[in-house]
Amino acid sequence: MIPDWQPLDAELKLWLDQEVSLPLWWRDDDTICQTPQLDRLSEMSQQLGLPVHLAIVPRDVDPNLADYALRRPTLIPVVHGWAHMNHAPDGEKKSEFGLYRPLEDIVADARAGHAKLTELFGNDLRPMFVPPWNRIAAEAVNRLPEIGFRFLSTATPRKTAQPMPGLDQINTHLDPIDWRGSRGLIPADTLIAKTAGLLRDRREGRADNTEPFGVLTHHLVHDQDIWDFINALLRKLLDGPADAWVAPRT
Repeated sequence: MIPDWQPLDAELKLWLDQEVSLPLWWRDDDTICQTPQLDRLSEMSQQLGLPVHLAIVPRDVDPNLADYALRRPTLIPVVHGWAHMNHAPDGEKKSEFGLYRPLEDIVADARAGHAKLTELFGNDLRPMFVPPWNRIAAEAVNRLPEIGFRFLSTATPRKTAQPMPGLDQINTHLDPIDWRGSRGLIPADTLIAKTAGLLRDRREGRADNTEPFGVLTHHLVHDQDIWDFINALLRKLLDGPADAWVAPRT
């Protein structure tokens, strides 16, 4: 079925007509090592001219990934928790950084993740913390700046630009995968309508357009429909009012 892009096209035209710019960024979760899927992600990023922030799982990372990313400047490494391990009890939503264990243990894992990837990537590592499952206790958030993190990324439009001084919230807003169902692509028309609605809220002042609009992907589980949709969506945004945002090194 061919997607109906008209709702998004109409919204993007309004942005262009009103000369409003959309900051856009791309985050892809769960990287550990080079795979054919990562090759494809890298190639798409280069073709689009849009860097992709690789949320890398520090405990299990292949050291060779650093050389791989160094040769591909559109791959931007960030910290994805520590082990992507669920510590929540049965019946609770999955979380590695919820208060299901001592706070100092949680902070130690975030610190270990930062240290491990700094050792591998050096100054190329961006000081962004991405908690697995997009969940983190407020008490842990408050400790991130002391570790060296300057950005926190979870999901949905942010409620505040800075959850604490020195820490910017830069979330993702659109995830195309039907995690609770088929684990394939959410119907494209649904995603198109959602994107148009999110952009409309920004253009009309109900949402913060200074927060980069984040598209979230998981390259290891993409089928062809997901690859095709993401490529088409990002290209439309970039051909319209979007300007790429990349997390700075410091």
